Amino acid sequence: MTPETIALIGPPAAGKSRVGKRLAKLLDLPYVDTDAVVVAGHGPIAEIFAEHGEPYFRALERAAVADALRRPGVVSLGGGAVLDPDTQADLGPARVVLLTVRPEAIATRIANGKRPLVTDLESWKWLVASRADLYASLADYTADTSSRPIDTIVAEIAQWAQNPAPQTAAPHTEGPA
Repeated sequence: MTPETIALIGPPAAGKSRVGKRLAKLLDLPYVDTDAVVVAGHGPIAEIFAEHGEPYFRALERAAVADALRRPGVVSLGGGAVLDPDTQADLGPARVVLLTVRPEAIATRIANGKRPLVTDLESWKWLVASRADLYASLADYTADTSSRPIDTIVAEIAQWAQNPAPQTAAPHTEGPA
């Protein structure tokens, strides 16, 4: 069984795009990265924030998410997309995978300056802490992307997604949590 829609949520730099592309390929499903949809139609996210502000970006993001979740496939949502109550409702029928990552693993991932709300490790930690409960409340499955091979993570998510019985898995971690 292949689920209709698998939505990947989580903080910036958790690996939603990388995992999403590989998961879609493994499951032979279409893939949509909602941030990429916004960028293709409106330009770089950092520029949208600078020129029009966060509310404008969130409206563009909401439209991209709503459209993507209407069709079967694997959908990677931007880190803040889940803040919208309509997006939260749209995630109801989807299988929602929360990707987490430990702070010590993201320094190189956030160094590219593409994330307007994350300028350094401290801003990332604050952002993650402010959204952690919401992310957890929406998730059907959680996987940590801090240090395990991406192909292992993708295989585990695919195995879970193809199981017709509802499941919730604890985060995969190495060493003390």
